[in-house]
Amino acid sequence: MDNKNALRAGAVAAGTTLMMLLMSSPAFALTRDDGDDPGAGLSLAETLGWFVALPIVLFLVIAGLVMVGDKSRKGQPEGARQS
Repeated sequence: MDNKNALRAGAVAAGTTLMMLLMSSPAFALTRDDGDDPGAGLSLAETLGWFVALPIVLFLVIAGLVMVGDKSRKGQPEGARQS
């Protein structure tokens, strides 16, 4: 009985995926919408800055703030820490 349910679930998942791929064809991207006003494209350096460097910097800043906050509580006894 479990095998039948797994087969049915796989068929539904495959059918849903196929329909989503067919409905989101890249050909729809060629048609401009009313009021569509794209700006200038990003250069390679700008793209790397926004989507690679900035997330890494933000991660490091947040991790640093967490580490500084954790070190400030090192002198307290274990029972005095609040989670």
